[in-house]
This record gives sequence, structure tokens and C-alpha cells, in this order.
Amino acid sequence: MIKKWFELIFDHRISLRERMFRVVSGISMLALFFILPMGRNIVNWLLLAVSLVIMAMIVKYSIRKECINGGATAIAVMLLILFPVSFFTAGGFYSGMPEWFVLCFIYISITLEGRRKAAFFLFCTAETLLCYYIAFYFPHTVARNTPRHSFFDSANSVIMVGLLTSVLLMFLNRMYEEENELAKQQKKEIEELNRAENHFFSSMSHEIRTPINSIIGLNEIILRGDISDEVAENARNIQGASKMLLTLINDILDLSKIKSGKMEIVNVSYETGKLLSEIVNMIWIKAKEKGLDFRLHVDPSIPSMLCGDEVRIKQVLINLLNNAVKYTGEGSVTLSIRCERMGLNRVRVWYSVEDTGQGVKKENIPYIFNAFRRVDEEKNRHIEGTGLGLSIVQQLVQLMGGEISVNSVYTKGSTFIVMLEQDIIDNEELGTFTLDSRVKSHDTEQYRQSFEAPDAHILVVDDNDMNLVVVRKLLSATKIQIHTASSGAECLSLTQNQYYDGILMDHLMPEMDGIQCFHALRTQPGGLCQDVPVIALTANAGSDNQLLYRKEGFSGYLAKPVSGALLEAAVLSILPKELVKLSEDAKESEIGKDVLIFEHAKRLSVMITTDSVCDLPESLLKEFGIAVCPYYVCTDQGRFLDELELRADELLMYMAEGQKGFSQPPDVEDYERFFAEKLTEAQNIIHITMAKHVSEGYNNALEAAKSFENVTVIDSGHLSSSMGLAVLYAAHLAENHVPKSEIVRTVKRLRNYISSAFIIDSTDMMSQSGRLPKRIHVLCDALLLHPIIVLRKSKMTVGGLGVGDFARVAKSYVRRVFRDSRSVDRRVLFITYSGMDEKRLEYIQELVRQYCPFERVYLQKASSAVASNCGPGSFGLLFMKKNDVEISFSQASKADSQTEEKAE
Repeated sequence: MIKKWFELIFDHRISLRERMFRVVSGISMLALFFILPMGRNIVNWLLLAVSLVIMAMIVKYSIRKECINGGATAIAVMLLILFPVSFFTAGGFYSGMPEWFVLCFIYISITLEGRRKAAFFLFCTAETLLCYYIAFYFPHTVARNTPRHSFFDSANSVIMVGLLTSVLLMFLNRMYEEENELAKQQKKEIEELNRAENHFFSSMSHEIRTPINSIIGLNEIILRGDISDEVAENARNIQGASKMLLTLINDILDLSKIKSGKMEIVNVSYETGKLLSEIVNMIWIKAKEKGLDFRLHVDPSIPSMLCGDEVRIKQVLINLLNNAVKYTGEGSVTLSIRCERMGLNRVRVWYSVEDTGQGVKKENIPYIFNAFRRVDEEKNRHIEGTGLGLSIVQQLVQLMGGEISVNSVYTKGSTFIVMLEQDIIDNEELGTFTLDSRVKSHDTEQYRQSFEAPDAHILVVDDNDMNLVVVRKLLSATKIQIHTASSGAECLSLTQNQYYDGILMDHLMPEMDGIQCFHALRTQPGGLCQDVPVIALTANAGSDNQLLYRKEGFSGYLAKPVSGALLEAAVLSILPKELVKLSEDAKESEIGKDVLIFEHAKRLSVMITTDSVCDLPESLLKEFGIAVCPYYVCTDQGRFLDELELRADELLMYMAEGQKGFSQPPDVEDYERFFAEKLTEAQNIIHITMAKHVSEGYNNALEAAKSFENVTVIDSGHLSSSMGLAVLYAAHLAENHVPKSEIVRTVKRLRNYISSAFIIDSTDMMSQSGRLPKRIHVLCDALLLHPIIVLRKSKMTVGGLGVGDFARVAKSYVRRVFRDSRSVDRRVLFITYSGMDEKRLEYIQELVRQYCPFERVYLQKASSAVASNCGPGSFGLLFMKKNDVEISFSQASKADSQTEEKAE
């Protein structure tokens, strides 16, 4: 029976509350077994027997009927009755009963819920006070007890209450731990399931896109030919069905990305007129074919250029307009756009899609944005679709920080309203925008050759033979000499002996995928195509893949299935101009948005900038796109830009001759020019400065930022490479599209995790720059003292002193810095130094390896502005303490990093 009870207690199939109820009720029954006999009369023994039976029945009944709260309430009432009985029969507060009242409070707190718990707490408190009151003022109501019995009962009660409470807490703690482990396991399984699901959707998209590419491509070749009306009609039906299937695949893939949190919003500057033109040209034909009027009302005051996710805005509007056309039998579809200025560089835009279709029943409106659910299914069964479109629209709008609403009257029509806030790039108003002025003729759908390049050679790499056939046929009219390769290895073999003007590369290929082949091509010994532009022509669709191909270095990205016009546009963009002969109607400006030729001119969402005193390797600055505003170094010969016009070694040699030199932060005007220039490359800037109490750079940058709405200045709280660590963290977050506000919060929080301490070889330069009193310098110089400078709360303080020669001082400093090595994040260490030779640097590295080895060590020479203050022979060990932010600083090996920085 006991074994069965334990099995029930730890059975995860039973709810946690029921198991807790069993445990606490069992402990309470044991408590009654101990307290009622303290009354030492037959009535108490009878009460004990009856109470145990009743409690057991209550527990069994309440569990069977699933009314735990009711059962717990009944048992609480019993305890509130039985405890006072035992209190007065056992001897009052001269017995062991007072300790047992604690158990009554514990029972109530664990088993009851809501207002009932609060009420019983009050009852229990009032009852306890009442018992004490009666026992004190009416002692004759309490049974007399001998001192021996009182002593024994009290000792026994303290031990038993402590024991039972401990047992109860151990049971509960174990149950909670097991539930926590179970929850972790379930979370892990859910994450694995999500990964598997995402992989499935991605693979499914890729696998289905490949045959669709063949269907659409070859079908386009048929439509180009001289064919009968019947064949043309069949071909157009095939084309329409293929595009419908492609839309379904895109919807499923988008839904999967949104669900997994991988859908990214990429804000870029775009022309509002061009975006609206593209939407109109796609929708008005569908409306016309169905006999509907398509109306367009655009606010002429809308800015001509805005900043937002152009692709997703277009996807939202096209989805809504397609739905409007689909569910409208007669009448009209109207797209209305109006805007409201919110500030100097911000606008709120409302997009309204109105139709005169069948509308939505009032009871169905709350479910209209649910995935896989189509309202009024019986009436709409003849209309194609899965019910994914509106769900994706709503989630995309929310990801862009906007709002969407619907107004609908059944049988009268519907109106969908989308509100988005966007930054203004060009304040010039769009002006009059009419349907007649923007609609292209339907005849433009017919294929027109855009160029010829008979002397050009391109290579198409794809493991699917049908895809190679499609590309060859779609480009046949251009007379380009096309070579094909069915694998990465074959591609490398061909490029070893043949030069190509451009390469189209598939991604997912066996043995060697497209990215591996691309990198092998760039480093191919003796290869003839190391610098040839390569476009990824792949069925891997999505903005995350665009980012992947951009990072890897591809010249462009084109998603399958691809039309002949887009394929020609992509090839035209990479061919040398001298090999191309454009047709009369061809215009390069008509290259579609679906051809993604990577241009670095697009503005970043967030750019991280800093000052030259951050002391970071040039390789990391380039890798993370970190812009640097230079400090000044002032000498008797003039003022020089830090590291750009005066290097640290040159400055130290100059100062060794007795000349003076000191650093100076950029002026407010310098920062204003710097921010204005960088805002042409990014929408927002986060500028990270040296500790505000060490340099005026922070205050100057802060004053300059007041002229810009989208510049944020952060005090790193540190200097040199420890400041650089904060910059790298921020750049990593920006590269991964973390919101600006979250980057600011994270950097401010991480200031407390940066270790910033430097050992100064000579205090002479610190004294000259006014950072150290003259008398302290004289004392340090006379006694061979080497101060350890520490940054705390943006202030520079002396954290200790080293005495003796370099070897002794360095060893003492390294041991001091790493005395709590368990808290050190060992991924990366900066050894930032000034005027030191290789022998000393090797000695420092060896000390570091002894006390706290790191995965990657950067030997970073201090900038001239920093060197002017610390002087030669000084160095710092700068690293992060353990925290929860993940970052990868570089793919370079540690040895490469060390060699590179030494050379600098």
C-alpha cells in the first residue's frame, strides 16, 4: 500500500495539484495521529479514529470526483475544529499544541486557491488568537498538565512538526524538480520538432520549386513560339496553375518562418511610386479579366521615398487585393492610400483595400485571420485557396509594428485597413498618382528579347538536368554561349581551363554544395574565374537565404522558378557592357525586383559606430561594418588624426625625444559631420564612446546627437579594447537584426561584465596629460611603483600597485586579474599594449596560458591617442566575464589573429 502511494505521488500522468493534495493530506493525517492523543482521554482517541476515516474518505471522494478544492476545504475545516479541541484538552500553551498550528497554515497555503485561501488564512489566524485569548483569560477551560507532560509534549511537538514539515518540503521539492525536468525535456522535444518541421517545409519548398521551374520555364518557351490559339490557351492555363501552386508553397514557407520566429523584417529605402506601380500592374489585369472596376486613390502628399520592408509591404497589399478580386463577383475593388506626418522624419501610412463582394458574416469576423480556416466554407468552396493568406498578412503587419483591421457587411463588401509607420527618406511629395498614368499595357506580358551577347560565355551549375535545359532554352534568344556543369567538381574542372563572363550557381547539390563550390572557385589555384560574378540561382527562397548569399559573397540571388525576362535581367546585370548589344525596347531600369543584385548602397537598419580609441583590429571593424570617428593627437607640430595621420609608434618616438603629445576628443562639429555622413548608409546609428568621466568624447557626441532623431550615444564605461568589446557585442546584435532599443539595453547591461584593468610602466605621460598628480608621479618614479589603472562606473581609479622589474610586475598583474578565473568568459582576450617588443609580448602570453587560457587571443597595439596617455611598456588584459549573450567574433584562427595584429 505504501509502495502504491509513492508511485501515485511521483506519477506524472496525475496532475501536480492532485499529487500535492495527496502528500499534504497524508502529512495532516499523521499530524492528527500525534496531536489528538496529547489530550489523554478516550474522547480524543475516538475523535482521532473518526477523523482519520473521514479524512481518508474525503481524499478518495474528492480525487474520484475531481474536486480537489472542495476536498481541501473540507479537510481545512476539520483541522480548524480538531486543533482547538486538542489545544484545550492537552494543556493550552503549556503543551506542545502551539507548534501544530503552523501546520494548519501550511496546509491552507498549499491546497487552497483564490479567495478561499485568503478567507481560511484569516479564519486560522483568528482561531489561533482566540484560543490564546481564552487560555489566558479563562484558564479553567484548559486541562491541567504536569510540568513533565508539558515538557515532553513540547519537545515532541517541536521535533515532529519540524520532521513532518521537512518531509513535506522534500516531497514537494522533488515533485517540482521532476516537473521542471519534464518541462525542460518537453521544451527540448518541441524545439526539435519545430526544427524538423522547419527543415521539412524548407526541403519541401526546394523540392517542389525544382519541377515547377521546369514546368514554368518550358511552358514559357511554348508560349514564345508560333502556336495555335488552343495550344496557347492550354499553355496559359498551365502557367496560371503553376503560379497558383507556387503561391501556395510560398504561403506555407512564410507561415513556417513566422511560427518559428525566423521571419525577418528588412527595412530599406524604396520609391513609393514604383511600389504602387508594381502592385497596380499585377492587380488591374486580374480585375479587368473578371469584369471588375479597379480604382486607385493615393494621397498626393505621401513622400516619394520611404524606408520599410518593401517586399513585405507589397506581399501584404497583393494578398489583400487578390482576396478582394477573388471574392468579388461584380462591382469594384479599390486601393486607397493616405498618410499622416508624425514628425520631422516619420510618417504613418494607411493602406485601405475595399471591395463590393460578398462580405463576411459578423460571427465569422473574429476568425478571419486564423490559419487554415476559411469562413463561409460552403459558399466559397468553388474559390481556390487554403485560408493561409490573411493569417500571413496579419502576422507580417504585426512583425512590421503595424495594425490591421477589417470592416465588413455581409453581401455588401469588406474593407481591410493596414496601418504602418515608416521613416521618410525623401520629403518630396509623390504628387498626382492615377491608374491611367501607371498601368502598363497587357501586351507587355508577351516576351521581348532584351539583349544579345554572342561573344559572352556563361556557366550554369545545377545537379538537375532539366533545370539546365530550362536555362539554356530561356536564354537561347540572347545567343550567349552557355556551358553547363552538373556538380561542383565539374564546375571547378571547367573553370580551371575556361574563362566565363558570369556563372549561375545552384545551392543544394550533392557532395559539394553551391556555397562550398563558390568559395573553392574564389581560391582555386590557377583558376581563371576567381573574380567572375556568380549569381545564386536556387530554389531556396526567403529573405534569410538572401542574407546568407549576400554574406557569402555572391553577386546576386535569383529564386526558382524563374521567368525568361528575370533570367535575362540577372545575366545582363553581370555581363561586361562591351559584350552586350541591347535591343531597342530594352531598358536596364526595368529589371524586376525579383532579381536581387546585391548592392551595398542600401541603408542598414542599425549601424554601430565608435571612436578610434576602441583599439579593435581592422579585420573585426571590417567584418562587422563598424565605422570609426577618429580622435585627435595634439603635438608641438600640430594636430593629427588618431592612427590615420599619426601612428602610435611614431608618437612614442616623438615623445621619447622630450616632446609633448596628448589626445583630444572630436569636437561637436566633428561628430555632427560624422553622424550626417553615416546616416546616408544607415537608418539608425548607435555610437559607443569612451567612459564619460575619462574623456569629453561622450558629452560632445551626446550634444551632436541632439541634431539627429535617430542617433543614440552610449557610454561604454571603459576605454581601449575593453570599450571595443562593448562595440563588438553591439555590432553582433545589429548584424542579427536585433531591434535598436534591445541593443542599447544589452550594451548598458554588459558594461558590468567587462574587465578593464591596465598596468602602467611609467607614470610620466599620465602626469603630463594631467590624469595623475605630479607628486604621485614623483613617488612612483622614485619607488619603482607601477599603478594598475581600473575602470569602474566610468571612472578611472588606481586598483593596485606593482613593485619591481617588468617580469615580476607582469606576473603579479596577470595573477591578480585572473584570481577568479571561474567567472571569466574564455572565448576571447585582448592583450592591448603600447611600445612593447615581441619578447615581452610572448612572456605575457605564456603567463596568460598558465593562469587562464583563452580560445582566441588578440595582440592589439594601442592607438596613438591611448598611447599618448599610458606611455611605452604599458599593457592591459581585457576580456568579458561570463554572461548570457552569445557572440562569435571572427572565424579567423587564433594564430592568424596574433600574427595579423603583430604586423600592424
